[in-house]
Amino acid sequence: MSASIAAGHSGRPNMDQGLGLAGQLGFGAAILAAIGYVGFSVYTDATAAGVSVLAFLPFLLLFIALLTALGFEFVNGFHDTANAVATVIYTNAMPANVAVVWSGFFNFLGVLLSTGAVAFGIVSLLPVELILQVGSSAGFAMVFALLIAAILWNLATWWLGIPSSSSHTLIGSIIGVGVANAMMHGKSGTAGVDWSKATEIGQALLFSPLIGFGMAGLLFLAMKLLIRNKALYQEPKDGVPPPLWIRALLIFTCTGVSFAHGSNDGQKGMGLIMLILIGTVPTAYALNRAVPESYTHDFHLSATAAYTALDASPPPSLRPAQARTAVTTYIADKKYQPATLPALSVLILDIDRQVGEYGSLAKVPAAATENVRNSMYLAAEAIKHLSKDKAAALSENQKKALDTYKKSLDAGTRFIPLWVKIAVAFALGLGTMVGWKRIVVTVGEKIGKSHLTYAQGASAELVAMATIFGADSIGLPVSTTHILSSGVAGTMAANKSGLQMSTMRNLLMAWVLTLPVSILLAGGLYALFSLVF
Repeated sequence: MSASIAAGHSGRPNMDQGLGLAGQLGFGAAILAAIGYVGFSVYTDATAAGVSVLAFLPFLLLFIALLTALGFEFVNGFHDTANAVATVIYTNAMPANVAVVWSGFFNFLGVLLSTGAVAFGIVSLLPVELILQVGSSAGFAMVFALLIAAILWNLATWWLGIPSSSSHTLIGSIIGVGVANAMMHGKSGTAGVDWSKATEIGQALLFSPLIGFGMAGLLFLAMKLLIRNKALYQEPKDGVPPPLWIRALLIFTCTGVSFAHGSNDGQKGMGLIMLILIGTVPTAYALNRAVPESYTHDFHLSATAAYTALDASPPPSLRPAQARTAVTTYIADKKYQPATLPALSVLILDIDRQVGEYGSLAKVPAAATENVRNSMYLAAEAIKHLSKDKAAALSENQKKALDTYKKSLDAGTRFIPLWVKIAVAFALGLGTMVGWKRIVVTVGEKIGKSHLTYAQGASAELVAMATIFGADSIGLPVSTTHILSSGVAGTMAANKSGLQMSTMRNLLMAWVLTLPVSILLAGGLYALFSLVF
């Protein structure tokens, strides 16, 4: 076997069949239907909340921002499709055109059934002052800068056929916006990002490829030891499908990785779309107006328990506006002050008073919606930071009461309408069906020096599927691309097949450059868009 399979391997599967005329017509119809559905959903929600859809400029910006966010998910789809389908294509388990449609469908399902935890984990990286002003010019500059930067880098690496991480790219873009925003306001660049959360996410992105490489290699060796079927470890014959049970295993792993990718990666677009909706149509989307009737009563009980547990004795002169400022400063600067707990206590009482006066979140008037939502968001973020802040020295009882209260706050502000999930599911699912060939060839041919075997494909995908599901359950974004491609490399190393070092250098280069390039690109675009808006 030559060092470069891509240069002339006769066993390359047929990847030029396409969707056919009927498939292309269906694809176009699905895109139009999805755009129409998004427009109708926003119109319905805005009308129900009493918002005039004749306000042309906000809705124009909203439509452009939504298309950009869905465009990111579409690019994410075809950029990351190879992670799920390369193994089934190169082992002849499924024809290429069937595999991408199959993968697209299960990406679609993964998005629809996702929890939403990853979506809000990504959003919490953004500077608090930008989230509170997301409907302002700075908010629109933020959204467009980070989305366009992520799309540009994804397209560049896709064009070069280099598997890189969409998660990595988006997080770098968010950090770039945060750093640029801080520097533009005379602060240190390190003040613009929640670095504790960024470190947590960065560790997940750093260790997941190592897990993919090591665990896939170990699983492959275990299979060789326990399953003595020579067909598993031999190069697939040209155009001949594998034995039925092997084929079923490979299709199962393709399905699992597709579903897991949709569940994890689809949430990033959801979080950004919710930011856009909160900024442009706060009356309809800033608060969860679909909470159950018991919410107000339960919210009051948790607020009272949290206030009592803090025992901060705020001075009577401390007004809610001053409390909000003090809490905002604490979140932005990460510096605990003696006034932090008293300010949070006042904020808790003020939020409880407002929710109680209106009777339910659904009855909060349009003029007060954004203010109530911002207060709830501030209280939730402050509690999150305080629980980890050693300077605050909270007792276990205080942490428990505040955590219960935070869950009530999150139930009122952290929600994703069904239509948002459906729109992102369409964008990601349809994206998997186009442009996938470049990266499929890299994963299938250019990582190892020998053809991918059935056992190698199954090992890499089983590990990728398990790792992504595990990260999804704890609300951490991970890179499907990094896990799968490193998993394939791990199986090649375990089999002593040899690695194509030029490809490994490209993968490593993309991994190293993604963060700095996306940070610089997003920061520069944010500075430019701030002037434009």
